[in-house]
Amino acid sequence: MLQELVIHDFAIIDKLSIEFQPGMTVLTGETGAGKSIIIDAVGLLAGGRGSTDFIRAGANKCTLEGLFILDEPEVLNPLLDQYGIDQDNDTILLQREINQHGRSICRINGHLVNLTILKAIGEHLVDIHGQNEHQELMFPEKHLGLLDQFAKPVIQDTRLAYQQAFEQYKKLYQSLQQRRNHEQEWAQRLDMLQYQSTEINGAQLKLGEDDALSQEKERLENFQKINENLGLAYQTLTGVEPNALDQIGQAMTALADIAELDPVYQKISDAVNSAFYELQDTSSELSRQIDNLSWDEGRLDEIDNRLEVINELKRKYGESIESILQYQTKIDAELEKMNQSDTDFESLEADVQRAKKRLLQLGQELSNRRKKAAQTLTLKIQSELSDLYMDKAKFSVRFKQNEQQLKFFKDGIDDVEFYIQTNPGEGSKPLAKIASGGELSRIMLALKTIFSHAQGITSIIFDEVDTGVSGRVAQAIANKIAVIAANSQVLCISHLPQVAAMADIQLLIQKKITANRTKTSVNHLAEKQRVSEIARMITGTEITTLALEHAQELLQLAEDQKAALMKA
Repeated sequence: MLQELVIHDFAIIDKLSIEFQPGMTVLTGETGAGKSIIIDAVGLLAGGRGSTDFIRAGANKCTLEGLFILDEPEVLNPLLDQYGIDQDNDTILLQREINQHGRSICRINGHLVNLTILKAIGEHLVDIHGQNEHQELMFPEKHLGLLDQFAKPVIQDTRLAYQQAFEQYKKLYQSLQQRRNHEQEWAQRLDMLQYQSTEINGAQLKLGEDDALSQEKERLENFQKINENLGLAYQTLTGVEPNALDQIGQAMTALADIAELDPVYQKISDAVNSAFYELQDTSSELSRQIDNLSWDEGRLDEIDNRLEVINELKRKYGESIESILQYQTKIDAELEKMNQSDTDFESLEADVQRAKKRLLQLGQELSNRRKKAAQTLTLKIQSELSDLYMDKAKFSVRFKQNEQQLKFFKDGIDDVEFYIQTNPGEGSKPLAKIASGGELSRIMLALKTIFSHAQGITSIIFDEVDTGVSGRVAQAIANKIAVIAANSQVLCISHLPQVAAMADIQLLIQKKITANRTKTSVNHLAEKQRVSEIARMITGTEITTLALEHAQELLQLAEDQKAALMKA
């Protein structure tokens, strides 16, 4: 329930703090005093659309705060946890600020939230019904949810099983559709990968092969130069005497004779010896290289062709043989998966059909349970309408199913809409299209009387929903609002004395002009003050002795009515 509402610089309200109580509270006062402004403030706290027009003239911003007590916090706690909002002692504080730039700052229990989150939480706390705002009862797409709230004890398990089956079916069906929609692309991809894998496999690439071939090619292309230079080097070392090795050998002999005379000479002698033997080995290697040299023009063509193949693969699949082989590993894995998927395609189709059959079974079971609950709901609403002097009206719940083209929805296979026949012989019409304001108010109250407890909303607000009725119908509406207040806190704006008399608490909203500024005040009326206010509501202007007596009588009758209603 709404425990306290604090308003600053909102419309004609500069500063206002109102404490509310359980049960039925009625807000009365002259037209234009600010009753609906208070309801607007609650609506904004619950996530309604804001505007800079709400800011009081001369102020920079308006601020609103509402403290709610949760009778069943476990219902709302999962939603608070979802948005990371701390729960504090079974209470929840909503705050909203609107500045001159049109920006809204919203908080829940001190946590900054966006407007979407504020609205999601607010919908569980407040339900506002205005004379032109029919809320979910006037939207056919909401009727299924209302029926499910009423039928929750008998459909909850089946509904949950259906929703789980629906998610499984949707997932499988989407996979199947995706495969079908991309079947041509799939086949093209498969052909391309198979061609690429065959091409790379056929090349029989080896790591480092391209570098080795390039070196061999370079040697063949420089055969003449290599042959001449190897021969010149060999002739210089071992050719006609005196050759280089002979001369170094003479130097080695000469140094050997004096090596023992000085360590320095020994070192020089060792170096010349080492050079002589190393050059001997080198001359032998030169001889072998010269012997191995051969010119093969066919081999050069072979190398060119091989390098051309390798370079073409590099252009297509990677900058090196290593990257080409890595790409081959990747596409081979994809090919294996695609080939496996081909095998799984028929299996997937079978899975979809099984999931659809299971979904249909659960959907039909859920629908049957709903239809039984709808029969009970119809009887209850007929009874409520009879109490509201609409005993000739006929309420019905219609299930719009096309058996030939059955559709699966998240909440079942049913498309539900409430219908009403208000007068005999006129035929049933969709509830959302009922034209009479008085009839609409009574139908809404009948539904709300049944649904108020099931919805679990902490505060229900009626903003002049009794417009267009009078006499015994007005009293019947007052009785129904009182019944609703037994399950939920009710705040009600009314101009009907019958409704005001049924309230547990009456707040008088007044508008005063102080220092050329209009201000709104709220006063909690004591018993005698209530008599005077209800008398004013009866007469409109002058409060007569008869009006006061009538008001006193209304209050007494209201007490008797409430006592009787509580016993019923």
